Amino acid sequence: MITVKGVSKSFGKHTVLSDIDLEVPESQTYALIGPSGAGKSTLIRTLNALEGIDDGEITVDGVPVHGKRTDLNDLRSRIGFVFQSFNLYPHLTARQNVSLAPRKVRGRSRAEADERSAELLSSLGLGDKLDAYPGQLSGGQQQRVAIARSLAMDPTVMLFDEPTSALDPEMIKEVLDAIRRLADTGMTMVIVTHEMGFAREVCDAVVFMADGRIVEVAPPDQFFTAPGSDRARDFLGKVLNH
Repeated sequence: MITVKGVSKSFGKHTVLSDIDLEVPESQTYALIGPSGAGKSTLIRTLNALEGIDDGEITVDGVPVHGKRTDLNDLRSRIGFVFQSFNLYPHLTARQNVSLAPRKVRGRSRAEADERSAELLSSLGLGDKLDAYPGQLSGGQQQRVAIARSLAMDPTVMLFDEPTSALDPEMIKEVLDAIRRLADTGMTMVIVTHEMGFAREVCDAVVFMADGRIVEVAPPDQFFTAPGSDRARDFLGKVLNH
């Protein structure tokens, strides 16, 4: 579903991605983990061209993401992206936030979009918050609205860039549970996360990055019990014993 070949990216003289190769099969959930500054967020942002690349190529569902003839608006409508910050419209209710893009981009009727929005929000435990405004919702609830907003476009891939990093600890679980249920549906997902327990329990593979490179890709049990590199062992020693 996602193929990354020989991708490099620099900001000025600073190399943030160096010769990245990665394949994410359909219906798999991959966790991107590693120390700060490893290039995780930059990599996930290249997957829908929020960041450009200097070399290499990326395809998502057969479409060359950075191809000169690629319709980025069409591509992005099929790639859900959930940010650290919720980016909801404060003057719209939860249901209106979710139904806006299907109406404007997909041309769906208000009734159809509203019905689908209510279904999605209810599936994420927000059936009683349809008419609430973002300012009336907790951080965890706002992030679940943001997830519903992405799902409303019927994406083939979902990308998450540290979706719980802006949340209070007690709100993290409700967002991770929502992503866990999404994984159970067979959605193809790539998640930048610092939640090691979640990565181990839910993800099909762990991609460990450091210094702009992918150091290793392994099934979670293998990675967390017997990492194949000194760099990963050092990282796990710090984060698991923290």
